[in-house]
Amino acid sequence: MLTRNKLYFASDFHLGTNSFSSSREREARLVRWFDSIKHDAAELFLMGDVFEFWFEYKTVVPRGYIRFLGKLAELADLGVKIYFFKGNHDMWMFDYFTKELGATIISNELVIERGGKKFYLHHGDGVGPGDDMYKLLKKVFRSPLCQWLFARLHPNLGIGIAGGWSQHSRDGNLKKDYTHVHSGAVTFANDLLKTTHYDYFIFGHHHRPVVINLDNNAQYINLGEWFNFNSYVVFDGTEARLQYFEKPDLT
Repeated sequence: MLTRNKLYFASDFHLGTNSFSSSREREARLVRWFDSIKHDAAELFLMGDVFEFWFEYKTVVPRGYIRFLGKLAELADLGVKIYFFKGNHDMWMFDYFTKELGATIISNELVIERGGKKFYLHHGDGVGPGDDMYKLLKKVFRSPLCQWLFARLHPNLGIGIAGGWSQHSRDGNLKKDYTHVHSGAVTFANDLLKTTHYDYFIFGHHHRPVVINLDNNAQYINLGEWFNFNSYVVFDGTEARLQYFEKPDLT
């Protein structure tokens, strides 16, 4: 009998970005990863920016990703509980994955306790001090009025416009200096620790896998991305560890 006792966390696949072949290569790599974890995974946390862009019209969803979605369906049928976090690139998820996969959609943070450890989970966008313009835009884009207006556009036009904007946004972020990219999230986490204990803060968004020790024996872990790192976190019931799939060259 299989023992499903591990939690897996990953983010920032950005499926659909760069060339078609690049996205398909990334998709195939993720399918291989899913195959490698499907025998012991109890829960799978996909923590935002899974897609470069996602918008669910009432009867239409973006085309593509069929191997990725098929493998997620297999995991769900095997009994793996799946969580989708809304990232800044795929914030317009509604009920498609809930109906098809039984997935839980997380709009902001999720706090869980497993194996006596307390986790604070968030995509990582808009936390900590600064970035006021993005925080304002996030509120606008997530507003029911904005979603209703966008849904009035024909999918060919709406998805085309949004995909171009999303690509421009990601390209700009890749040009940033990431030397201090985690500082805002670390400040945010340490501030929370002043009033509530957490063992792990697991975020995505910043594309650089890292483990940082915080106050009160807590850890901040950034999941990284799947363009260069293929990084993820696994919790085995005792500790959470940052790991890499298929040993990418990190030199």
